[in-house]
Amino acid sequence: MNKQMIRGGLALLAVAGALAACSPQEMETPPVTVKTSQGPVTCQLYTHSQVYWDRSTDRPATMSVKDADNICRQEGYRVQRLGL
Repeated sequence: MNKQMIRGGLALLAVAGALAACSPQEMETPPVTVKTSQGPVTCQLYTHSQVYWDRSTDRPATMSVKDADNICRQEGYRVQRLGL
């Protein structure tokens, strides 16, 4: 292994360790509601610097959890992009 690969691996390990020490509940923002053609989706967004944990907490019965979670991640990206 070369030094650059080792440094990259150590940096990745440090980031993973820092995130593992964080609890999603500590980073929750107030829930938001996104209007869709199938009905409203309630989203729990977390920090505005990442969208990994963003998820739906309520969705129309006709919508899958996966689709609702994707809508919430898109809302997280929108908030992130606009700096809200």
